[in-house]
Amino acid sequence: MFSGKKILIAVTGSIAAYKIAYLVRLLVTRKAEVRVVMTPAAKDFITPLTLATLSNNPVLSKPFNQDDGSWNCHVDLGNWPDVMLVAPLTANTLAKMAHGITDNFFLSVYLSAKCPVFFAPAMDIDMYKHPATSENIRKLKSFGHYLIEPQVGELASGLSGPGRMEEPEKIVHLLNDFFQKKRELIGKTVLISAGPTFEAIDPVRFIGNYSSGLMGYALAEEALKRGAEVILVSGPTHVEPSSNEIKLVNVVSAEDMFVECDKYFHKADISIMTAAVADYTPSEPSGKKIKKEESIKSIEVKPTKDILSSLGQKKRKDQFLVGFALETDDEVANAVKKLHNKKLDLIVLNSLRDEGAGFGKQTNKITIIDKDENLTHYPLKEKSEVAKDVIDKILELAKK
Repeated sequence: MFSGKKILIAVTGSIAAYKIAYLVRLLVTRKAEVRVVMTPAAKDFITPLTLATLSNNPVLSKPFNQDDGSWNCHVDLGNWPDVMLVAPLTANTLAKMAHGITDNFFLSVYLSAKCPVFFAPAMDIDMYKHPATSENIRKLKSFGHYLIEPQVGELASGLSGPGRMEEPEKIVHLLNDFFQKKRELIGKTVLISAGPTFEAIDPVRFIGNYSSGLMGYALAEEALKRGAEVILVSGPTHVEPSSNEIKLVNVVSAEDMFVECDKYFHKADISIMTAAVADYTPSEPSGKKIKKEESIKSIEVKPTKDILSSLGQKKRKDQFLVGFALETDDEVANAVKKLHNKKLDLIVLNSLRDEGAGFGKQTNKITIIDKDENLTHYPLKEKSEVAKDVIDKILELAKK
């Protein structure tokens, strides 16, 4: 899987930098094209000459070459790789990446990069467990970057705990898995709905819900990373797609969402409906703002069109349809009923009773139920990680 792949390794100032010589060697022997960029502090732990020799490419750490005055263009280097790997990643550089600080050459390259980014933290146990570090890791993951979890073991300080950079062999294995998965959705179209719908009462008021759209956007980004053409039909939300390669279709009401999902469904190989669509809409919304003194005591409503049911009725044998169920009681029974009634291939269940799950959270805890009512339970995870689990399960079932 590595033949012809362009991998840019960024080395920061950690004692774990000694492992990068072996990592570069492993990748080069697998026919990857490897380039290395270093922070100034990294050169205190391993020499640029060592990594240049092993990678067969010059190692860069400054925007200018002092010998001949030539310029190392951070934009060109950021656009070059298929993957950027930051390893080892110190707490200091982690914080700078999370906040867009560019006080060295590598950080300018990082902000110019358009490729997937993997990061492998390496630091002492107290630094790793500090709330600031946890928040910075969460922020990088929210950017769509891939965390390579540090391992538990003996640290340079003499303490033992989490903070050891993952071993080179495991990093190579993770990159290999990524390149394999990257190919799985090439040539496929994925339709995703996300966010809430707003049902107008008058020009300034509406019936809505608390959906943030985070889960749907995470799924869109994961499908894109795996090579799919992605169409994202989104209700009103403050979330933005991470890439302009995602075709974003903005809608407001349940009727708008029905029209757009129906419009694109025929071309979709996989459709994932995460949107929290209103079940009812005002029967006769007012064309002007309703004044307080008019004293409305009730609003007459009518059912909205059932998007999932409509798509389920139209679904071809070569299409895969996924629904989401957010429940508060009798969760599994209600989800299974929805699965069958709407002719879904699988349903993703989450419960508002689970701490850390539900609307507006960065995390989610799901259970996936397939057509045969097999249940797969997952622990609480970042929504970017949940998106990977959902796509993995879709691909697993679609092959059967």
